Amino acid sequence: MDNTILGVFVLYFVVIILIAYLTSRKDLTHSDFLLGGKKLPGWALAFSERATGESAWLLLGFTGFVFTTGLSGIWVAIGIAIGIIFAWVFLARKFMKEAEKEKVLTLSDYLASKFSQNANLIRWLSTILIAGFFMFYIGAQFAGAGKLFLTSFDMNMTTGIIVTTLLVITTAFFGGFISVVWTDMLQSVMMLFTLVVLPIIAFIYIGNNDLSLSEALVNAGPNFDSLFGGATGFAIGVLFFNNFSWFFGYLGGQPQLSSRFMALKNEKEAKQAKIVGIVWTLLAYAGAFAIGLAAIVMYKQGAFADVETVLPTMILDLTPAWFGGLLLAGIMATIITTANSQLLVVTSSVSEDIIHKSLGRKLSDKQLVLVSRITIVIAGFLGMIIALTSESLVYLIVSWAWAGIGCTLSPAILMTFFWKRYSSIGVIATIISGFVFTVLWISTPLDSIITSRFTTFFIAAVFGIVFSLLFPDKKQTEKTA
Repeated sequence: MDNTILGVFVLYFVVIILIAYLTSRKDLTHSDFLLGGKKLPGWALAFSERATGESAWLLLGFTGFVFTTGLSGIWVAIGIAIGIIFAWVFLARKFMKEAEKEKVLTLSDYLASKFSQNANLIRWLSTILIAGFFMFYIGAQFAGAGKLFLTSFDMNMTTGIIVTTLLVITTAFFGGFISVVWTDMLQSVMMLFTLVVLPIIAFIYIGNNDLSLSEALVNAGPNFDSLFGGATGFAIGVLFFNNFSWFFGYLGGQPQLSSRFMALKNEKEAKQAKIVGIVWTLLAYAGAFAIGLAAIVMYKQGAFADVETVLPTMILDLTPAWFGGLLLAGIMATIITTANSQLLVVTSSVSEDIIHKSLGRKLSDKQLVLVSRITIVIAGFLGMIIALTSESLVYLIVSWAWAGIGCTLSPAILMTFFWKRYSSIGVIATIISGFVFTVLWISTPLDSIITSRFTTFFIAAVFGIVFSLLFPDKKQTEKTA
């Protein structure tokens, strides 16, 4: 265990906890705790949205994916980047305006407020969907932290998972959304620093040692040097959709991301946030893809028992201890920002959507904040248990959760925004079909042929359209009569 790197990590933990504490030293309303009370600057929300959207999946999962696939992995980056840019350009302002108009704090409550005829059922179904998949998503983040501790300090993964759980719960517990956004902002900068600086260092090393990327791609295995992985004909379409399909989850259906859009306070802040979000995305994904390619040059295939440890290994091999500690802390930042944001989503679903709205409990702001904090603790420890008992890969778990939540709720949001004939029964059909077909699809070999991220989006959309036409809401029926 390198004491210098450990010292940097300890300092990082102290700074994060201090920021969370300092941003929570006032009485918080329930709106403040769950959505910041429309008081946060746009640039901070943009940094937070990007940090939240890019979990351990980006720095550990995606870099490992590129290492084992080669150039064809670029379609994942392109699909995600286009999805993020689309969301910032076409959806962010819409979310901001709709949240203000409907006076809602959560994505579930927004859908319920737009379709009041079945509002409670929509809240319950969306809460079950979000909480069910997000608990595994949170567990995947904690598992990623365990891998980071194992690689960096040769520390038992269990210890790393427990330490991360306590840190995530602490940062979310203090000030809720406000604390999470400000800690996210710092961590987002650290993530970007890692993704921009490390590939530069790696390719300087490659140049100084007369290594060749083109030769490494050829020697790594068949089709590593092909943008389409050696696929031809119909197989190109399958590869394209499987890798590009991350795009569909960014179309408004990820509640931990849409909450940042909902928290924007005016047009000026929204424009500022859009620029920050798009620039961050382009730099981060270019860097992550370059890291995966550099790893192909530096390491042989089969050199890693777990390819999701490629990036931390590269950091330890290329940088001095103190600098490596900063870069490794950037990886930890991705894990913490995503996990505490997801904890808040689960918390808001329980305290706002179920207890406050569906069950109609008349609680004060102070009591609702207390309920939210208790939920954070319970959900955090459930995520820890999942991480300790699951052997699933970070990339795989996040992929499934992306389909189950993002690719289910994205068509629901898009049709709510842009299709006047969408009905409450259509929303219910969208949620149920998305959930059921995701679970069924990932339980069969079909997912290895065409990913559930693609099929879920279109199946949920089709069910939503068909059931809306068959069962229009009463108000719609009266207008057409």
